[in-house]
Amino acid sequence: MFKSIHTVCSGLNKLQYLNSTIQNVLTVGCVSQTRQRSNKHYKPEFKKLRSQKVLKVDLPDYEKERIDSDDYNPEKIRTRYKEKGIQPVRPWMERSTFINNTGTIIEPYVPPEGDGKISPISTAGAKQKIELLKKKKDTWQAIRKIRQNEEEFELYPEFITKAQDVYIKAHTAMANKDKNNLIQYVTEKAYVEMMHNIDNKTLRWSFIKSIEPPRVVHARVTDIITQDNLFAQLTVRFHTQQTLTVFDRFGRLIFGSDVVSKDVLEYVVFEKHIVNQYGLWRIHGKIIPDWMPPKEPAGITNVMNLEPETATALEAKPDEAKSKIVLPDA
Repeated sequence: MFKSIHTVCSGLNKLQYLNSTIQNVLTVGCVSQTRQRSNKHYKPEFKKLRSQKVLKVDLPDYEKERIDSDDYNPEKIRTRYKEKGIQPVRPWMERSTFINNTGTIIEPYVPPEGDGKISPISTAGAKQKIELLKKKKDTWQAIRKIRQNEEEFELYPEFITKAQDVYIKAHTAMANKDKNNLIQYVTEKAYVEMMHNIDNKTLRWSFIKSIEPPRVVHARVTDIITQDNLFAQLTVRFHTQQTLTVFDRFGRLIFGSDVVSKDVLEYVVFEKHIVNQYGLWRIHGKIIPDWMPPKEPAGITNVMNLEPETATALEAKPDEAKSKIVLPDA
């Protein structure tokens, strides 16, 4: 009987403990409710816009690309690019190029031997005039082509006056080593040659006068790459009087004189990109005929006059015969 009473009491205690636990849980649940986190947004009206913020990126499969590159098949690669919506890449790279000058002299003019020294009245001078008339045909055809692109182009006096002005300004800028202004009067080909010739030198140049009026003796027009990309070259004969003095980097005179002027006969080639509306007539080069004798090289060093050395009073050895002191006899 005692055992049954003990069992009933223990069952009541467990039931009481269970009731108190349930009561506590209900009380806490009523006071503070807990909510589990879910993937659903609390504002469903912007669901579409929120989905557009995330982009699904297909990561490249380098292993597959390596296998495809080993098994090179143009049709397979074309199909793969078409599936991805990618335009096939060309195997070469195209870059825009701009040709500003020809880089050479087109059919260079051959000056007649003895030009500037032979009188036109003499037999040799008359033969030179006849040869020049035979070569006039190609020159006038080139001038006619220049006028097709430049309606207002005239050789005399507009072009000749402009050519002489460019000639003087270019040489003045070269003597002053004014690189910024020099490129406006000479092409890139002539610029490199002119700056190389005056490296480590000092120049003094002056234009005095024209012995003969400058004239056009040669004209050519050529196209580069395409037929409508035309370049014109005009060779102008200058017979002028100039002074030129050249000093080396130590200030020593190596050529010319500031006082003595010389007669200079030059054939200067002017070039222009005639299809370019901003093109300019610039110096492209000079023609040196083969029959002209080579110039003597300038003396870079000076020869010193070695004078006989004179011994100083301290270094001179005394003459024993003259240095003896003779005492008179007592």
